[in-house]
Parts: sequence; C-alpha cells; structure tokens
Amino acid sequence: MRTVMTIGLLLTMSTAAQAETLYYGSRAGMEVTVVKKSNIGSTHAKIVTKHTRDNATAYCREYVQKVTPKCIADELKVELDLEIAANCKTGKFTTLNGQGYQFKGPNEAYDPTEMNTEYVLVEVGTSEPLDGSSASGYDVALDQFKALCPNRVQ
Repeated sequence: MRTVMTIGLLLTMSTAAQAETLYYGSRAGMEVTVVKKSNIGSTHAKIVTKHTRDNATAYCREYVQKVTPKCIADELKVELDLEIAANCKTGKFTTLNGQGYQFKGPNEAYDPTEMNTEYVLVEVGTSEPLDGSSASGYDVALDQFKALCPNRVQ
C-alpha cells in the first residue's frame, strides 16, 4: 500500500513540476499556468489559465531578481483575462491581456536578415500589423495563438 501511495505522490509531484505555462508579457517570468484546454485548433479553441503563487515567484526571481512577499503579492494583483480563445479558421483571437488580434498568416515580405515578422498579426480594429518589437507584444500574442491554433503556425 505504501508503495502505491509513494508512486502516486511522485507522479503528482512530477506533473506539477511540468505544468504548462503561457507568457502574458515579454519580461522573464511573466507567465500563468494552463489549467484547461478545449477545442484546440478549432473555431472555438479555449485555454483557461491561473496566475499562481509559483508564477509570481518565478517573475520575482527571474525579472525583479529579488523574491519578497511584497513582490509576490504585487505580481498576483496584475489584472489578466484568465481565459483566451480563438477561431482558428478566421485567425481571430484574444490574449491574456484582453486584446483582440487576427492572425493573417505568413508574411510574404519576411526576411530573417531584416527587422520584420515571420507572420502577420493585426490588432482588431486596425489595419496595421504588429512590428515584431517586444513593445508591440508580437511574440507574446503569437505564442498564445500558437497554443490555441498550433496547426496554423508552422
């Protein structure tokens, strides 16, 4: 009986240690833990996340470089939408920051030696594509879209 309990405990610990995360910002440690995925790759793809104490601690350790109770508490107060969704057919999706985007596909003008993006992402309500800078949020938004619609981004 003890062997079964020990194995169960070890499996639980290894699952928790390998929990999937998604970045909500471009700084080190700005991540949330994935709690549930549904309909990935479909017209109703959804991912539910949770901003955990472990996530906040990672941010304080990796970006702030000082883990304190205040840093953790402040990080846990960051307002996020804890559910993201996409219509993988149209490419429209929402991010953890509540922003709406549309994935338009590969950038025909992409050149890895130039300062442009491999894929075109447009903020809903505008016609201007994100420029790929960390300030534009391109990498974070693209990673969230990849998690929702992995077959659209090769």
